[in-house]
Amino acid sequence: QVQLVESGGGSVQPGGSLRLSCAASGRTFSGYVVGWFRRAPGKEREFVSVISWSAGSTHYVEGVKGRFTISRDFAKNTVDLQMNSLKPEDTAIYICAVARIFSIRDSVYDFWGQGTQVTVSS
Repeated sequence: QVQLVESGGGSVQPGGSLRLSCAASGRTFSGYVVGWFRRAPGKEREFVSVISWSAGSTHYVEGVKGRFTISRDFAKNTVDLQMNSLKPEDTAIYICAVARIFSIRDSVYDFWGQGTQVTVSS
């Protein structure tokens, strides 16, 4: 069992930035990949980004490339999602999850956090 806790959400104006963090309670992410997903109001959950904890390989959904950056912080044992140039359409609950397989498919992810709200509005 891996318990995940997200933090860093909030409300910003368009063009603003937020930094989300995902922490694993009581353990490291060793052996896992960590993905970020989001669920916007009235929409299905969608993949945002993923990183391999050991290798550092990353992948992004097309709509966030160049604006979002996923990274590992070994000292804090977190996976962070730096979100810049935020748009109203980025408004969603952002959820982190872990899997043993590097994938964008949510079906392979074994453990999920509760999510953190991101609202982009003027």
